[in-house]
Amino acid sequence: MTNQKSFSENVKDWHKYLSKIDLTVPSGYQILNPFEGTGQQKIRVSVELFYQHFYHDKNPRRIIIGSSPARRGSALTGIPFEDSDRIAKITGMKTENYHIQKGSSNFLERVMEEFGGIKKFYSTFYMTFVCPVGIEKRSDKGRLTNVNYYENKKLLLSLQTTIIESLKMQLDFGIDNSTCYCIGSGENYKYLTRLNSEFRFFERIIPLEHPRFIMQYNSNKTEYYLKKYLDALMERKI
Repeated sequence: MTNQKSFSENVKDWHKYLSKIDLTVPSGYQILNPFEGTGQQKIRVSVELFYQHFYHDKNPRRIIIGSSPARRGSALTGIPFEDSDRIAKITGMKTENYHIQKGSSNFLERVMEEFGGIKKFYSTFYMTFVCPVGIEKRSDKGRLTNVNYYENKKLLLSLQTTIIESLKMQLDFGIDNSTCYCIGSGENYKYLTRLNSEFRFFERIIPLEHPRFIMQYNSNKTEYYLKKYLDALMERKI
């Protein structure tokens, strides 16, 4: 049966699903889920306003997939890769304790601007993560750090069912599965490629370097990576 809901309504249903998942992860790790616990109502309202603003239609979109939400970034806002200040400007709601590497944020803003502006970008693409929830790890000294779902086999095994179910749900939003763009050309790309060989989610997956990798370690090559992103997203010959 054809999905009759708008893209934003499908995203809202998926967030309801995320609010009810019950994950047990190995000792030392903990899940950061913006759609459950303290402050979830405010986040839900902000997220709904954001997606209604850009996704209240039934247009197909290509998908851009990162690894997992950052513990002090998207794991707090519920909106992948977006800058908190811009979310506040669009929704009127400020996210507390949000910290983002401005270099990464600025790089993606440049990608959106060069593509034709934020509205054209979001009318063409949907951004998400392989693992839909953030993960943090507590060190022996009690310090919390951000980790990715692929950090070790036990962690990945505890998340894998949710990862697969989550991807299947999102493909029903109205995703054009001809091309998937994978942010993270290392372990994230390797894992997504393995999943895709089994489930055939996408016809092809194009790896792109993470904006943090670009801005933190290769800032002198920003223009090169900007062109690489735009060539891929605009489907120009690379």
